Amino acid sequence: MKQPVQRRLAAILAADVAGYSRLMGTDEEDTHERLKAHLRELVEPKIGEHRGRTVKNTGDGLLAEFASVVDAVRCAAEVQRGMIDREPEVPDARRIRFRIGVNLGDVIVEEHDIFGDGVNVAARLEALAEPGGICISRVVRDQVRDRLDFTFEDMGEQQVKNIARPVRVYRVRDCAVLIEEPLPASPSQPLPLPDKPSLAVLPFQNMTGDPEQDYFVDGIVEEITTAISRLPWLFVIARNSSFTYKGRAVDVKQVARELGVRYVLEGSVRKAGNRVRITGQLIDTTTGAHIWGHRFDGTLDDIFELQDEVASHVAGAIEPKLRLSEIERAIRKPTESLDAYDLYLRALAQFRTTTVESWREAIALLRRVLALDPSYAPAAGLFAWCRARQKDLRAISDEEAAEGVPLARQAIEAGKEDPDALCMGGFGLAVLAGERATGLRAIERALAFNPNSALAWNFCGWLHGWSNRPDSAIEALHRAIRLSPLDPQRWVFYGGLALAHLVAGAYEEAIEWADRALHENPRGTAVLGVHGYKAAACGYLGRIEEGRECVKAYHELRPGSTMASAQKVLERFYSPEVLAFYLDGLRKAGFPEE
Repeated sequence: MKQPVQRRLAAILAADVAGYSRLMGTDEEDTHERLKAHLRELVEPKIGEHRGRTVKNTGDGLLAEFASVVDAVRCAAEVQRGMIDREPEVPDARRIRFRIGVNLGDVIVEEHDIFGDGVNVAARLEALAEPGGICISRVVRDQVRDRLDFTFEDMGEQQVKNIARPVRVYRVRDCAVLIEEPLPASPSQPLPLPDKPSLAVLPFQNMTGDPEQDYFVDGIVEEITTAISRLPWLFVIARNSSFTYKGRAVDVKQVARELGVRYVLEGSVRKAGNRVRITGQLIDTTTGAHIWGHRFDGTLDDIFELQDEVASHVAGAIEPKLRLSEIERAIRKPTESLDAYDLYLRALAQFRTTTVESWREAIALLRRVLALDPSYAPAAGLFAWCRARQKDLRAISDEEAAEGVPLARQAIEAGKEDPDALCMGGFGLAVLAGERATGLRAIERALAFNPNSALAWNFCGWLHGWSNRPDSAIEALHRAIRLSPLDPQRWVFYGGLALAHLVAGAYEEAIEWADRALHENPRGTAVLGVHGYKAAACGYLGRIEEGRECVKAYHELRPGSTMASAQKVLERFYSPEVLAFYLDGLRKAGFPEE
């Protein structure tokens, strides 16, 4: 007599090792032994602690089931947290990282295995997870969302192999419990490759033994990125997006999918006394093959030459026909004073923290840079940009803001072939002195030297928007987004697009972009203008109640603002026609006159 099929509802956890074939190819026996140790010492005990059972090992992972979906997700989180602290002596490229998927579904039960769609979906969720990450189905999210203190990022409907219906997928994000840094939002579909060689320079590993030297390592990577990106035949992802991967073990194929590139440059920096060693390897993400690798040794006295050499070798590996002289012309020498350069890197790190306090610290550091090297154009440009941000938030006096104007001019004049100095100085001059045309010319010159600068395209877009050229603004800002699709400050791009669409009379689109900006940065004072753009668009559409809510949010960030005070701030750099149009929209939305 045929036995009835045994079924039960179960929470299924599927886990495997990211890049297992590559790790086995590097050192088969070592990888096998380390994986067995992780399973024996961490994973299987955690499964037992959370009242689950291991159904089977799969060679590079395992399948487990739980009676409680809360237990399954909590177990997955604790496994991933536990893996962070294991193998501290193993280089990042060789560390074992699990990907985990969790699903809740009906399963067919046999003596030593379980089967069915519930298991298949868990396996597909695991394949979608990033190294060190967890993906769950919608039914799991619905069951645990009010029981576990996690954040869940909606990845949308995913069509997965051998499952007829699309699966709604959520990524578990909780920096306090799961990982040290939140995962960046990533496109649900791979970005198409550009029509020229494309590259992302990932953060290099700090091997100095001193976490305080992160700024030094990051500065070297930034200089290498800038040098390579100035080659017009290359498409180079902006630093801000590449650095979202800092501190994480990454799968280069996942990086390629998220950033839309073919090549990835990885590396490390060691510093002992006056000696520096930079290692780099270039990976073709379509095959996983290492197409180039090299080690560069030198002293702090010739750090810029080392950076140049790395940039030259990478470019030459991608396009062997490129003449070395073309590379050399593309490489910027920032300053001959290492002390000034070191201080500049510290100031840049402070500026990117984007708080009023950190900007004050950045200004103090930049004063020291310019005292050591008055001709250092990027420092002058960053000083002007910082003053522009402070002025926009009314964090400094008119006298302090005026201090940035001569430094903006200095950055443009001294940095004639330095794209960073040109675009920062140009933007500072436009905001602080109202010289939009001069500022835009400097930014366009920066783009001639470095067509891959997301920062310059962003500045270009904002200046075109202020100057009543919305089509050019929209085009420039979309270029910025494509060059830095995971930028931590992408809300700035979205805010610029909200203004550009408002100026173009595309009010619904303006509201959509404003909402995206506010979703990324809902309460920061820097989104003040975005609330205004949305309010004006609502005013023109006759959506007065919604507009009043935006005005209310504006006043929560800047109490006491009136039409007169807004005009005084904006007339410095908005064209008269854009200013009048914007203020009229605010007025329609109920912005107070006095």
